[in-house]
Amino acid sequence: MKAYKLVIDVGALQDIQDTTDWYNEQSHGLGGRFQKQAKSQINTLKEHPLAYSIRYTDVQCMLIKKFPFLVHFIVDDTKLTVEVFAVIHTSRNPKIWEEKREGNNQGSSG
Repeated sequence: MKAYKLVIDVGALQDIQDTTDWYNEQSHGLGGRFQKQAKSQINTLKEHPLAYSIRYTDVQCMLIKKFPFLVHFIVDDTKLTVEVFAVIHTSRNPKIWEEKREGNNQGSSG
């Protein structure tokens, strides 16, 4: 079984932190539960990134259990990497992930 390297973009980390803060404002401790669940599930991508279907061209999504958020990621099977670039609420316009992905690509050299 292949082990993939997990790369979490700064934008995705910010998504998780913003959501954690919002949930904590709603109910004490809820943000911590969200963050723990999100990190736990994201870490499973190291072992099973191909278990999720492609949703947009090459972008795969994973629903965070008990929370209405999708983790958006790309698998590079040749480099054995999983890049998580967004964590977005399911009610938001799905085009938001494109903006986040483009923003991440503009900042990288290549």
